[in-house]
Amino acid sequence: MDGDLTWRIVLADDHSMIRTGLRALLEADPRCLVVGECGDLAKVAGTVVESAPDLVVLDIALGRESGLDAVPALLGLPHPPRILVLTMHDDPGFAREALSRGAHGYLLKDAAAGELIRAIEIVMAGEVYLQPQLGAQLLRHTEARKDGLSERERDVLRLLARGHTNAEIAHELFISLRTVEAHRAALRARLGAHHRSELVDAARRFGLLG
Repeated sequence: MDGDLTWRIVLADDHSMIRTGLRALLEADPRCLVVGECGDLAKVAGTVVESAPDLVVLDIALGRESGLDAVPALLGLPHPPRILVLTMHDDPGFAREALSRGAHGYLLKDAAAGELIRAIEIVMAGEVYLQPQLGAQLLRHTEARKDGLSERERDVLRLLARGHTNAEIAHELFISLRTVEAHRAALRARLGAHHRSELVDAARRFGLLG
């Protein structure tokens, strides 16, 4: 790597202590310069516009909102940053959704410090990084899924069958209420299920209530 290379980085995480720790960890590498921080979804785009970073290290959980909702806006900027999702959520469905929305990397917070730097190197080289253990899980889920439902539809169906409200599902999965309603409508149409009992039966058939 070029010894003069500097990556300008914005940290988006709702825990100030985590941001402080990340800043210290990253700035121990001379290539990393943290130029901005924010702790809630409403401030992400503004912080990025103001700081003009090369990379945003983005948590999924920003309070009660999903950091993934910021990804399309960030990618739509005149000079879009690279986006590395750094999160505690080890469900491969979250990784799939992050990458499908345009994130360039997905890494768990329990990864070693060296793996974070390696992920940044890969993302800043123009490639996509997915933590290896999650890549293996995604492959297994893709091979095993024979019901025609997406990973997110399976998540919504499982929670619906367990009696959760739309609002509770939105909070649990870090997606908007409108997205839950859209998934619910799609499930009813695809499964021919017009009553909750029929959704429960479908979830049981697909092994989601085990």
